[in-house]
Amino acid sequence: MRTGAAAGRTGYFHEALCYGSDEELLAVVVPFLVGGVEANEPTFVALGERTGNLVRAALPPDTKVEFLSGGDVYARPTAAIRMYRQLLADLVADGATQIRIIGEVPPVGLGPTWDWWARYESAINHAYDDWPLWSMCAYDTRTSAPGVLADVAATHPCFAAVDGRHLPSVDYVAPETFLRETRPMPPDPMQTTPPLVDLLGPTAAQARAAVHQVGQGGLRDDEFDDFVVAVSETVTNGLRHGSPPVRFRLWAGAERIVATVSDAGTGPQDPYAGLLPSANGMPGGLGLWITHQSCNHVTYHRDDQGFTLRLTAGRPLGA
Repeated sequence: MRTGAAAGRTGYFHEALCYGSDEELLAVVVPFLVGGVEANEPTFVALGERTGNLVRAALPPDTKVEFLSGGDVYARPTAAIRMYRQLLADLVADGATQIRIIGEVPPVGLGPTWDWWARYESAINHAYDDWPLWSMCAYDTRTSAPGVLADVAATHPCFAAVDGRHLPSVDYVAPETFLRETRPMPPDPMQTTPPLVDLLGPTAAQARAAVHQVGQGGLRDDEFDDFVVAVSETVTNGLRHGSPPVRFRLWAGAERIVATVSDAGTGPQDPYAGLLPSANGMPGGLGLWITHQSCNHVTYHRDDQGFTLRLTAGRPLGA
């Protein structure tokens, strides 16, 4: 049965914890975790090193909480969703009637790549709703930008307050609406220079060859190979499901590669495209899901010219 603030609820109970001091963080997190342990619920911490150590030191000795590496869990949004869905399914299969998790997006994710983490925070309201999960997502108001905090309010149905209350978010937006909103796509700094590759109507093979020609050696071999796969999937999607003309552009530096694929269409209709594999056969769903797992950042934009998807590999912007 469900316990604590999640008692009487079904599915996913998704809260934000916006705190202004370490003391405020611990005032909410420690009772949350101890309550889970006392109720014999699987209880997890997926915080960064600093905040994770604070919580570890504040917990009573021998509290049976499992600590996950926040940096590993939240390396990429799609990977986090895939990992958590498998974890939740396994725990429920073992008899869990509620699971508790406290996690946080790593600091680098709160910068220029925040847009895909905002999409993650919205999408998981649907992606985790098959399981009895109660999670808190921690955000430090001292270091989170106003735009980030606005998205937090729009993607979390509730706030966990320091005084023990659990308050509905008046700014919450259903994921099907939030994920369809047009978000700005500021130019990557590398895009201030002319692209090294600019192809109109390329085949996937031609795009792959262009990446090999100008990008080889700038990344680790595994990162480079993943990026080539992402480019191939994205160009193929544009040719199959977009509207001509499809345009592929590429910028490459010592530590990063940036590519854009644009077409004159409106982009994928599935609001969860990229974050979840398409469950209803919507066009391009699997290719975008693969792409989101193969890059360090994927973002997109719709305007009166069409749809543009931007892929980045190597050093994340802002790191």
